[in-house]
Amino acid sequence: MVNYPLCRRTTRGSRTIRFGHPVATIGSELATGWRSRTIVGMNELVLTRTEDHVGVATLNRPEVLNALSVELIEQLIAALEAFDRDPNIYVMVIAGSEKAFAAGADITDMADASLLDMHRTNDLARYLQIKAVRKPIIAAVSGFALGGGCELAMHCDIIVAAESAQFGQPEINIGIMPGAGGTQRLTRAIGKFRAMEMILSGRFITAKEAFDAGLVSRVVARGQLLIEAMKLAHQLAAKPPIALQLAKEAVLAADDMPLSAGLEYERRLIYSLFATADQKEGMRAFLEKRKPVFKGA
Repeated sequence: MVNYPLCRRTTRGSRTIRFGHPVATIGSELATGWRSRTIVGMNELVLTRTEDHVGVATLNRPEVLNALSVELIEQLIAALEAFDRDPNIYVMVIAGSEKAFAAGADITDMADASLLDMHRTNDLARYLQIKAVRKPIIAAVSGFALGGGCELAMHCDIIVAAESAQFGQPEINIGIMPGAGGTQRLTRAIGKFRAMEMILSGRFITAKEAFDAGLVSRVVARGQLLIEAMKLAHQLAAKPPIALQLAKEAVLAADDMPLSAGLEYERRLIYSLFATADQKEGMRAFLEKRKPVFKGA
């Protein structure tokens, strides 16, 4: 989880973004083709907005390629948890800039840290709060997703990558190793031998390599990234919200359970959906050959 070697050590400027201001400065892709209903909140490091039933959180430290400071991670988690509590939000998207989704952790946060400091702050454990988010999260990755940026993308449920995307865990180059799930999630995503090479060598892989290895869900043209990520998000948001959440929960459980336990867990979840109004609506609509109207109940 390291910003190496792409982000220089800099401090944030005094520029502020006030609640309710337009978001056209986020980037050309966000400034065009959007039918935003409500801006749900803004701050210096993470910009948030909604479009129908989709919540979007955009990392906003472009001068350091979205280096993941502790403050940025805290604000991102707060944004995701707010979306998770919002009954009108069914799906989330995390985006960065065209140059970088996130080029790694901010090494100014850890360069002089001691063993005791790392244990006391336990900052890397904050990423576990992202896994606890119940609703599906799509990562829209353009440019660099390195170290903590790659780990952040892997904490999401679906990764949509622009052709320009590059993924890597280059922590080895500055004397450490991945610490926010890189050794575990990357291995589960692409297999032991590919993960071992990436982590031990620090080599970056392209979007195509990531897709071929199974790390990325789809690769899209550079200028279409947010359009395609939002299109996918809206497709998911049209599904029954409770079933979406439980299906995500079941898939995530596959990493933590043996097959027999996972199958039993899956059965319990699907049976529970028969207590929902959306199950009745979905099946009646199918039999009546009409489009279902799901209400998250």
